[in-house]
Amino acid sequence: MALKLMYITNNPQIAEIAQKNDVDRIFIDLEYLGKKERQKNINSVKSDHSIDDIVEIKKILKQSELLVRVNPINHNSKKEIDAVIDKGAQLVMLPMWANTDDVEKFIGYVNKRAKTILLLETKEAAETLDEVLKIGNIDEIYIGLNDLHLSYKRRFMFELLADETVHNLIEKIKPYNIAYGFGGLARIGMGMLPAEYILAEHYMLGSQSVILSRSFCNANNIKDLTVLNEIFSEGVGKIRELEKSFERKIENNDNQFFIANHEKVKSCVNKIISNI
Repeated sequence: MALKLMYITNNPQIAEIAQKNDVDRIFIDLEYLGKKERQKNINSVKSDHSIDDIVEIKKILKQSELLVRVNPINHNSKKEIDAVIDKGAQLVMLPMWANTDDVEKFIGYVNKRAKTILLLETKEAAETLDEVLKIGNIDEIYIGLNDLHLSYKRRFMFELLADETVHNLIEKIKPYNIAYGFGGLARIGMGMLPAEYILAEHYMLGSQSVILSRSFCNANNIKDLTVLNEIFSEGVGKIRELEKSFERKIENNDNQFFIANHEKVKSCVNKIISNI
């Protein structure tokens, strides 16, 4: 089964291009509480999206789903979640949860009106995952490597892929039949850790979704919509082509390919860390 590809944008023209080129989910990011302080030393996206963007993006979506990341649980969470669902969010993502109380509040506030996604991105969340999984009404869990690697005091986000942290978290999730995904994906042939290595890891681990990263397409730096369309068309096309080859390997029980790929991931990650 092909991964659900997600792209973060509040620009209707870019969302339409992404949708036309087989991106499954358009991702509006409303999270701002605490994010600047947490990620002050890394080159990460600091969103300027607003709740009004939901309506504009929703208008143009025909095939792609609309995902909205809200703020961590706070005194205004119920009002915020009510508003994003009322405006058309089909999936709501909770970041920076740390305990069962956060998750129970989130599940209650959504109240089955949209699909729920937990963004697992802290050591505390990882440590309480066993209890959280028992709560129920969780549709998906996404492992956010940017903040999670900072929480574990690691130097490179994909260290968590190489050292089995992601694998161990997924092994806990699997028995509950909850969909899961992790990390970000650049264009095939790009990235400090090559995107094709990461994509193969998704298939080895049974992942169902991935965010297309700024390395895939930094739309803020490209004003020509024709160029943007070419990037999405070629980039998504190469991902889908490679996915088919991985599906064939799985059908043929070619586990050795994925084992060898994981060794390449570990070797590449170690080289990257040594140069940081």
